[in-house]
Formats: sequence, C-alpha cells, structure tokens
Amino acid sequence: MGIVAGLDSSPDFTRIVVCDTDTGAVLRQGYAPHPVDSAEGGGRPSDVDPQAWLLSLGEAAGGGLLEGVQAIGVSSQQNAVVPLDAQGTTVRPAMVGGDKRAQVAAADLVDALGGREPWAQAVGCVPQAAQPVTKLRWLAKNEPDAALRTAVLLQAHDWLVWQLLGRPVRRTTDRGGASGTGYWSAATGGYRPDLVELALGHQVMLPEVIGPSDAAGTTPEGLLISAGTGETMAAALGLGIGLGDAVVSLGASGSVMAVHPEALVDQSGMITSLADATGMHLPVVTTLNAVRTLRGAAELLGVPDLETLSDLAMKSTPGSHGLVLLPYLEGERTPNLPHTAGTLAGLRRESMKPEHFARAAFEGMLCGLADALDVLRGRGVEVRRIFLLGAAAELPAMQAAAPALFGAQVVVPQPADYAAIGAARQAAWALGVSQGTLDPRTPPAWQGPAAQVRDPGEELAVGQAVRQQYVSVREQTHPGALRSPGA
Repeated sequence: MGIVAGLDSSPDFTRIVVCDTDTGAVLRQGYAPHPVDSAEGGGRPSDVDPQAWLLSLGEAAGGGLLEGVQAIGVSSQQNAVVPLDAQGTTVRPAMVGGDKRAQVAAADLVDALGGREPWAQAVGCVPQAAQPVTKLRWLAKNEPDAALRTAVLLQAHDWLVWQLLGRPVRRTTDRGGASGTGYWSAATGGYRPDLVELALGHQVMLPEVIGPSDAAGTTPEGLLISAGTGETMAAALGLGIGLGDAVVSLGASGSVMAVHPEALVDQSGMITSLADATGMHLPVVTTLNAVRTLRGAAELLGVPDLETLSDLAMKSTPGSHGLVLLPYLEGERTPNLPHTAGTLAGLRRESMKPEHFARAAFEGMLCGLADALDVLRGRGVEVRRIFLLGAAAELPAMQAAAPALFGAQVVVPQPADYAAIGAARQAAWALGVSQGTLDPRTPPAWQGPAAQVRDPGEELAVGQAVRQQYVSVREQTHPGALRSPGA
C-alpha cells in the first residue's frame, strides 16, 4: 500500500518512525530532544512553550525522513494542557506533567463536587494533580487573568495535529486523549462542560472527539493526519494488545492497564476509566511503589545497581525464606494508604541474609502490582497475557518471579518506541479507511513485537503460595485496605 509515519512527542523528545502500511515494519526513524530552554524564562519545568514541540518535530523529521509518507499519526504526552485565546494564541505556556503545585487544586475539586464517588460516576476518575481538569482549577486560582482569556482548551496531541493541518477552524481530539482530561466520560462518550466551568470558572470551546479510524484532516500538501492519541493509548496500539491482555509498566511507580469492552465506574477511585485508541476501554490501576522499591533495596544492601540486586535475589528461593516486604515506601494508592510506610515481616535468624531481602524486594513489588491486577480482575476484566514494560522487565529475577505471582503468561517485548509505532498504526488505519481498503472498526493487522514469553508452568502453585503469604501480611497490617471496589 505505501508508508506512514508515527510521531511521539514525549516530555523530553520527539521520536518519529516510518512504517510499511501492510506489515508495520519500521523502515526509517528520526529523533530530536526538545529545546532545553523550553520553560518560559528558564522557569518551572511544568511550564513549556508548545513551540518547542514543533521545533523538535521539525528537527526529528529532517533529512527527508517523511519523503513518500502518505499519512501521519500523532502520539503525545498526556495531561498537557494548552490554553488558547479566541484567536488561537496560547495565553500562557502549556501546563505539563505531574505538577505538585496542583495537589491543593485536586483536593478542592473533589470537595467541590461532593467527594470521590461523584467524580468517578461523572467521568470515571477522581481528580489527580497531573490531570487537565485540576490544572484548570490551579489556573483559575493562581492566574485569574490567563484563566479569563482562555477560550479554547487543547491537549498536546490535539495542538500538534491542529498545527500540522495549518490551524483550521475545526479542532479535534480522540477518545483516548479526552478520557484522561477529567471532563470527558468514557462511559457516556460525552464532555462534561459543567466540570470545566467548575474548574476554570467559565465555559470554553473543547475539541470535537472523532472516531478511532477517522482522519482529523489533510494538510495543504495532501498528507492525511489521523486522530492522534495519548502516549498510553498509542503504546497499547503499538503493542497490539486486545481483549485478555494487560500491560504492567514498571517505572518508579507502577501501572496496570487492560483492554475491556466497557467503561468501569469505580466509586473508590482506584480505577481510572480511560478509553483506548480502538473503540474499546482501558481501565488503569496505579501503584506508587514499583522500581523505587528495588532501588531502595539496592541502596540498603549496598549493591551498585539493579542487575546486581537481581543476581543476589536469584540466590534465594521463592518465598524469600519467609520474608515479606509490603513495599509502601511512598505511602500507596492501591490500596489507598497515602500516609503509611513499608513493612518487613517474617524476620528469623536464617532469613536475615542479603539474598533473601533482595528476593523479598522483587516479590513485594510484584505482589503490589498483582494487587492492582486483582482490582481489575475483581471487576470482570479477563487477563490471560501480561505485557511487562520498562527497563526492569529485563532483569532475570523479575522474569523468574512475575509469571507465577501474576498467574498468567508474561510477555517482555524488546525495547522499542511503541507509542510512535502505535501512532503510525493509527495513521495506516485512517489511510486504509479513507481508501476503502480497511474496516473502520478494526485496525490493520501488524506483526507483533519481538518478545520473550514466559509461562507460570509448574511454578504456578509455588507463586500463588508466595502471593498468599503476602496477602496475609497485608491483611494483618492493614485490615480491609484492599476491598474490591463495588460493581
């Protein structure tokens, strides 16, 4: 058929992949960091001039990278808000990232609507500091003039698509990006303008939410631009996950998401009900303690890196000789224990060895993520296969323990920019639909990522015993903290 491009504008860089429309094979790649002085006046890193994204995009696309490309898909960092005035000019720098200054605003919004449950019912999530709706509340309280001048709200990928199309009158977004704003409901498929007004103080124009395979438009040069989406949704599309699949992402904190046919409303706020980039749903549960647990264990044991910690853990056995670590080092979100600390249980003379503590760190972290997985399973989400993402997924101790503790096949894909690949797949989908060669309900069937695959096998029973040991300690220490949210 031809070639398409996917661009991923992350917080720090732009990466572009050019792919074959039929197979998804990556033919060419481009990369450029964002300009370092993109914060206005060298100010807060949470304030970014969106022109920096365009400069980075232009640099990444240099050298004829996009020659022959027929369509482009855009993926971008989530939770970035670009406030525009009535003329389409930015009224202030874009507000990006997990901005701690908005924590008070998040609490204000929760109270203003009457608590966590009304928010979960309204839009499928409870306001967090990073979310666009919370940033609007911060703006109204701290920069009232800028808030008053704001007439249009876009997210990062919306703004980039709009720029690529030559700033047309019509502004668009997709379900995936809209579902993370805090003012669009994945369950109803509609905006809640009243929540924008609650946060910002007045009504604004919001982008039209178009379908997963719809085109946002065509550039003056005739290049088709697809709907675009957030990085999480693009990565899911790039990995090719579907019903029965979950993704466990290992950063300092962790997240578990799975594909599900319907939106999950969770009154406790543990589940964030996002939409994906295919027309399905993507419920997400986060933990505050993932790789930071391993780094803390490495520091305590005086080992230089996580590879050494993994080697040490492999000298122990499943169950860590009875040691159990509840890894709540930063408090925890799942279960909701914001002010607690970690717990080390099961200390005996024979278990007080570095290798057993190292193993307990891996098992505790994975059991914490298994708790998050069980929140989804408890709501009827089917999980047969788990994609494990992040540099720590490569560690032997992680791969040895994860399948049995999760109770499912674990897939560790080779490192790649799956968000950019997902954006390219979306572009190929929109192109195929526009040409009448693809079904608007089904994305193109691209080859899956190269990956290591591990099954629980004979270790399943042992893993589930280790898991039960962890659950017992959690229940003794924090009784009833992880009650399954009501359907």
